[in-house]
Amino acid sequence: MAEQIKETGTVPRPGEAIHLPGPSYLPAIVALGVTLAVVGVVINPFVCGAGVLITLYAVLRWVGDTRRDIAELPLEHDSH
Repeated sequence: MAEQIKETGTVPRPGEAIHLPGPSYLPAIVALGVTLAVVGVVINPFVCGAGVLITLYAVLRWVGDTRRDIAELPLEHDSH
């Protein structure tokens, strides 16, 4: 690339656009669910069950949001 800048005097255009996912509260909810599940093992089985349910719900929502986000990408944005 340095040779191209020296030869032509211009910087080449970037190869592809960068895609970043939007902000999400789901990682924090997964952390809360895992924490409740681990603490529930010691304190109470119902707390553990609630933690597992919260974790499963948040992970499934997170995966679904990610799949929708990827499906909305333009076709040129290939993952090769």
